[in-house]
Amino acid sequence: MCGRYATTRSAGDLSALFESYDETGGGVGPDWNVAPTDPVPLVRLAPEGHRLLSVGRWGLLPHWARTASGAARMINARVETVATSRAYASSFARRRCLVPADGWYEWVREPGGRRQPYFMTPRDGSVLSFAGIWSVWAAGDAALLTFSVLTTAAVGELAEVHDRMPLLLPRERWADWLGPAEDPAALLAPPPAEWLAGLEIRPVAPAVGDVRNDGPELTARVPLAREEAAADMTLF
Repeated sequence: MCGRYATTRSAGDLSALFESYDETGGGVGPDWNVAPTDPVPLVRLAPEGHRLLSVGRWGLLPHWARTASGAARMINARVETVATSRAYASSFARRRCLVPADGWYEWVREPGGRRQPYFMTPRDGSVLSFAGIWSVWAAGDAALLTFSVLTTAAVGELAEVHDRMPLLLPRERWADWLGPAEDPAALLAPPPAEWLAGLEIRPVAPAVGDVRNDGPELTARVPLAREEAAADMTLF
């Protein structure tokens, strides 16, 4: 799954990168520890066909949901079932979006029970784009833009960290993902292995596990416990 990620670019930077009109109204700020139900930027198509940079809440709420209480459980949609799921199928068919990210976090249980977090991020510092789907949920007079991130089976070295990963979209796939598709299932293919090789699997400090923590230090590389132990041994 993808349950925590970072997105730190400004609205201006994202608008330029995704060639989109900014409708965020100043609602985009850096967040190194995005958690379910947080408001974050996404890119979608306007009815007129141009791209919009919007702010959506992470955790898709179908229009028929009675309350917003289930949003935290709707942060991910599996590629295997997104086209047939009652909650996600209509959004996948007509309301796909791009979710900008610096990278995402996963945890690995180390020998002894310690959980080590890792940050998956491009080695060159570029922006990732998660495949997403969106929906508008209305409660009275209020309308809430919500979204989910699609996940797929992890491949290569990423599978050593977790068996799932976000569906990542290289730049050349952005237009197809956002636009109408004759064969939507073809959109769900994972990126090429050589493209995924550009990702770094970076060990980071356990502070990211607390959603109250935020800041660039959360994405900084730290030595693994076994590396620290080996370093200590060299002192004697």
